[in-house]
Amino acid sequence: MEDVTTKNITMTYADKTTAYREASNTKLPPLCKVKVQFSVEVTDSIPNCELGHVQPTFLSRTPSHGDVLHATVGQTFQLYAQAQAAHSTIQDFQVSGPHNMTKAFKDDQFGKVEVTLSWTPQQSDLYRFVPVCFTAETNQTQSEMRCVVVMVTQSSITQGIARVQCEPNKMTVALEKASMPDIDENFLQLRDPSCSLTSNSTHITGVMSFTTCGTKLEDKGDFIVFENEINSFELPSEVIIRRKTVKIDFSCQFPKAIDISSYYNVHKSDYIFTESSFGSFGYTFEIFRDGNFNKTVEASAYPVEVKLLQTIYMGIQATSELPNVTLFVESCKATPDENPDNALSYDLIKNGCIRDETLKVAKSPQTEFKFQVQAFKFTGNYDQVYITCSVILCEPGSPFSRCAQGCLKDPSRRRRRRGLSKETVGHYITQGPLQFVGQSVPKAAEDEMNVKDVMQNDVPATVISQPAAPDTKSSKESWEFKQMLSSNVTTVVLGLAFLVSVLVLAVVIHRYSRKTRVEDAKALIAPDYQN
Repeated sequence: MEDVTTKNITMTYADKTTAYREASNTKLPPLCKVKVQFSVEVTDSIPNCELGHVQPTFLSRTPSHGDVLHATVGQTFQLYAQAQAAHSTIQDFQVSGPHNMTKAFKDDQFGKVEVTLSWTPQQSDLYRFVPVCFTAETNQTQSEMRCVVVMVTQSSITQGIARVQCEPNKMTVALEKASMPDIDENFLQLRDPSCSLTSNSTHITGVMSFTTCGTKLEDKGDFIVFENEINSFELPSEVIIRRKTVKIDFSCQFPKAIDISSYYNVHKSDYIFTESSFGSFGYTFEIFRDGNFNKTVEASAYPVEVKLLQTIYMGIQATSELPNVTLFVESCKATPDENPDNALSYDLIKNGCIRDETLKVAKSPQTEFKFQVQAFKFTGNYDQVYITCSVILCEPGSPFSRCAQGCLKDPSRRRRRRGLSKETVGHYITQGPLQFVGQSVPKAAEDEMNVKDVMQNDVPATVISQPAAPDTKSSKESWEFKQMLSSNVTTVVLGLAFLVSVLVLAVVIHRYSRKTRVEDAKALIAPDYQN
């Protein structure tokens, strides 16, 4: 194994002399050489290649491959890894890391083992990126190899003391201020910059649902893990800073063995956010079974099956730590997938103004928004629709808040008074999908209605949206009878037209043949007459 340089370097030797090496000079000898000797042992085939059976598989405490971890000079860094093999015994972990890293191996009677790797970086390790690789081994086989990178820094990256509370649809993180001296809480945020944190005299707190504030879901073997982080940030106008950098990871994990759908919501109905001026607040976005808005569609029924022209009932409800707030829905749009930025979209509400003629808003309290809309679908090969709304909470009483200004035909003319209106930023919440399972009108009538709608109502051509049509059994049978009658009449007309064409053709051929015989006779008579 030879070590060569890929860029120009200056080498300094023990006697303080230096030498310059150019990467382009391939004639120079390698920097160093190491002889590599190894042997290959061929073992019997294993009876089952499924991970966790004979071949070890890593469990949830194990970092993911490629993770970047942080260590601090002078402080002990520890890495935990767990593995399991149900039908074999894990003997050890093979580890590749810094030379002074120690390993503590522990097993139990259920086939699970764990290893703790400990390392104390020195001042010479500062700013190094140290790779650590490990694998679990049995007598017959071994697990995949996982490698992480340990970034060595000064204590400017602060871990602090944090408490994480996991609930069925949200997680709460509380940081002890005493464990993080000289940290400016006004410059902390979650992974999504629109989510800030609240604080009191002892703790800094953040609350979020599993679908908001940049929370990520990761499958880690026997657990499902929801992860987020608290970061410090800098203002674009700042040239220098004297604040410490903060990066604190936290997560909630749920075992796959439990009924996940009964433990946390599998459809996107609950959204929880935190903002420094509003505290913790959240939204629920639900689909209802009827216009009474009492019974929601169960999570097990998603995707919700609907038909064209069917009335869909939806509702948004806001909850807040502040007692007197107003909910405002600034926009709602439909897309054929979960991406709210999809170029293929259709506006139901825009700038607070209703854009779809079938959308009707039901009377509801100031923290709720209930509406109904007639089902439509996108043209092309799309059979699903997602609804995404931008929602805002405001303190009532301010004429300059977005909630008070309502529908804006020209958003650029919105009146703003900095500091006089207290409102949240706009947060996007999504509901769906709506799964279409057939059409309630025949295709020919659908196409005719589409053309009429596009010409008269200025509905974008990317959306199929029809006015209400009868859907009773009698009207359906009447339509089928008319369609059958129309089909039979068309067949008779085509048949008669064909017969008439044949008769006309026969007459033309007969007259042409008679004319030809007469001309032939004249041609024979003419020479005799001339003679």
